[in-house]
Amino acid sequence: MDCKIIIRLFFLIILFAPTKINAIEFKGKFLQGHYIVGMTESSAKIIIDKKEIKVSKDGYFVFGLDRDRKFDVTITKIVDGKKEKIIKKVLKRKYNIQRIDGLEESKVTPPESVYERIKEENNKIGEARAINSDLPFFKNQFIMPVKGIISGVYGSQRILNGKPKWPHYGIDIAAKKGTKIRSSATGVVTMAEPDLYYTGGTIIMDHGHGISTIYSHLATLDVSVGDEVLQGNVIGTVGSTGRSTGPHLDFRINWFQTRLDPMSVLN
Repeated sequence: MDCKIIIRLFFLIILFAPTKINAIEFKGKFLQGHYIVGMTESSAKIIIDKKEIKVSKDGYFVFGLDRDRKFDVTITKIVDGKKEKIIKKVLKRKYNIQRIDGLEESKVTPPESVYERIKEENNKIGEARAINSDLPFFKNQFIMPVKGIISGVYGSQRILNGKPKWPHYGIDIAAKKGTKIRSSATGVVTMAEPDLYYTGGTIIMDHGHGISTIYSHLATLDVSVGDEVLQGNVIGTVGSTGRSTGPHLDFRINWFQTRLDPMSVLN
């Protein structure tokens, strides 16, 4: 066969061959409660289940898996009108049962007189967690915010004074009162409240794309709403404010309203 014909056939095959979309890379485990960062083309549209999420200018995106998620994750990628679906199986976890007795009854079952206060505070926390900024810091390694002993773990079912309550959605780090707390990642302060009913001194920081961190039960707060804080900067000190049995930091990470295991991004 003539060499020119072979060359033409080769280019025709390339021209009309199906276009394959570049694969998505994932950092993180598809495990209940886990934090997952994805990498793709910056021009791609990414849909997690039915929710379209942001893709950064350098192609990063992030999402998380609920503590009790029972079904697989569907990741849809669209580039230049071409669609690709990826199905990822979510592995289940076993969680601890944690019993805490001796709490003030008003902190286990709050009196009706504080219901309105609790509702207002929960709304403010929800608004802070709903922020969907373009900050890029979600993709970086997070650090432990305080040195201490981990006394409470994510997902554990708490039984307070014999009454089953909501699962614990963070990690508790026991430390002496006044111990410095550092920002786990670079971000912007979206809440800085000295006295919330349940969590006492509370700071929430935005790290971009729906990722926020929460620091609770603080004795003192060293930042204000709107402050840009670098990773490792001091933001407050350990206390025992709000509903607390002793000095510790309750540290949490969220993807919007989905509560994630901090250890999945700290390790």
